[in-house]
Amino acid sequence: MTIKHYFNRRQFIGTAAAAAGGILLPATDAFGTYRFASPDEFPSTPHFWYRKPPNKPYVDSQNKNMAFAFTDTEILLSDDNSHTWKYRKAFPDAKNLTFSHIFNDGTVLFGTREKLFLAKKKLKSYKEIIVKDIDGKDYIPHTPKNPDNPGWYFHTLSGDDSWIINGKEMLVWGNYCNVIGGATPVNIYYTTDNGKTVKIAYSFGQNPYFSDNGSRGGGSGGNLLGNPDNPIICRHIHSVAYNPAEDAFYACTGDGNRPLGWECHWLRGTYDNTKDKWDWKVIITESLNTRYKAGGISFVDGRMYWISDANGPEPWDRGIFSCDPADIGNVKAHTQLFNPKYESGTMIIEDGVILATHIAVASPFTLGFMISPDLGKNWYEYDIKDYGAFSPSRIHKKNAEGWFRLDLRTGWIDLAEYMFVKPK
Repeated sequence: MTIKHYFNRRQFIGTAAAAAGGILLPATDAFGTYRFASPDEFPSTPHFWYRKPPNKPYVDSQNKNMAFAFTDTEILLSDDNSHTWKYRKAFPDAKNLTFSHIFNDGTVLFGTREKLFLAKKKLKSYKEIIVKDIDGKDYIPHTPKNPDNPGWYFHTLSGDDSWIINGKEMLVWGNYCNVIGGATPVNIYYTTDNGKTVKIAYSFGQNPYFSDNGSRGGGSGGNLLGNPDNPIICRHIHSVAYNPAEDAFYACTGDGNRPLGWECHWLRGTYDNTKDKWDWKVIITESLNTRYKAGGISFVDGRMYWISDANGPEPWDRGIFSCDPADIGNVKAHTQLFNPKYESGTMIIEDGVILATHIAVASPFTLGFMISPDLGKNWYEYDIKDYGAFSPSRIHKKNAEGWFRLDLRTGWIDLAEYMFVKPK
C-alpha cells in the first residue's frame, strides 16, 4: 500500500485554524529553537510530525537527550534534546565541522575537514586526536595542493554509526568525500575507547580519477592519495553497518564505472577485539546502475535492509531491498519492499519504522520522504513544500523525545540546514 501525500505547512495551519479557531506556536529559546512543545503543536502528515528550527546553532548530531551543535566560532552541547545549550566552548574553526558523534558517556568526537578532536563531558576541554594507520603509525593528512580544499577526511552520510559490542560502544564509519572540500583518501575508521584512540580499519587504493589537483572534488593529473598497495578503488563510502547476528560489519561504496575499475563495492569485515585486527573481504563489485550502488545498510533481527541510488545507463535497478546477509550476492533471493522510482540513498530503521528520503535534484520532490511504520509492509510518500528544495541526509536515531534529526542538503551534498521528524 502506498499513499502519496503532497503536504504544505500553510495548509496544515489553515486547516487547524479553521477547526480549532487558531494554533499556538511553540516557545523558542535565545537561538529560536523550539522548546517544550507537544508534538501536536507542530505541522504533521498522517504518519509523522516535523519541524525545522532556525539554523543557529546548527544541530549536527544527537544521542538520547544529548545534542551537539556549532556556530561559526563555537561548539555547543545540550542535555535536554536541543532545547537549551548549557555547555559551550570557543572553537575558531567551527564553521568547517564535517563530522560529530556523541558517545554514550557524554564525550564528543568531532572533525573539521582534515582534523579530528575529542571533547570531554560538558565540553570542559577538547584536544586534537591523531589517527593511527593500520600499521600503528600516525596517519597524517596530505598537504593539499589548494589549502582551501584540504579534503573531507571524516565526513559521513550515516547518522547511525556506533554499536554496543562485547559490552563496549564501538564507533565505525567511512568517509563520503571527493565531491566537495578537496580530494581525499577513502578510509573506514573505528574507535573502541570512546574516541581516545581512532584507527583506520580499511584503506582504499589510490584512485587516479580523484587525485589532488587542487579542485574541490578532486580529479585527474594530481597527487595520488590512498593506500598504494590496495588495488581496490572507489570514490567514497556510502554506508557502514554492523550485524550483531553475525558479529560482522558491511560497507558499500560508490560511485562510477571507471576504465581502471568499477567503484561500487560491498565489503564484509570482522573485528578481533583481542588482537585489535580486522579482516575485510570485497564480496561484490557491480555496475553503478544496479541495486548495489546503495546506502542506508541496516539490520533487524539478523536480516539486511538497504536502499539503492542506482544511476547511469538504463535500466536502473532501484528500490528498498531486504534479504538474508548470506544472499546479498543473489538478486533472486532479494525482496523489493518499495520502489521509489528515483535514485535515493538515505534510510534509517528504528523501532520497526523505516524512514527514507528523496534527493531533490534527482526527483520531482521538493523535500521528499518515504515512511513505513511496519518494517516495509505498507509505504507512504510525502512531499513537504514549505521549506524549499532540500535533499535530506545523515539521519540520526531518535532522541529521548522521539525525534529523528537529519541534515537538509542543497544540491547533492552541500550542507545547508537541518530538521527533526517524529513518527506517530
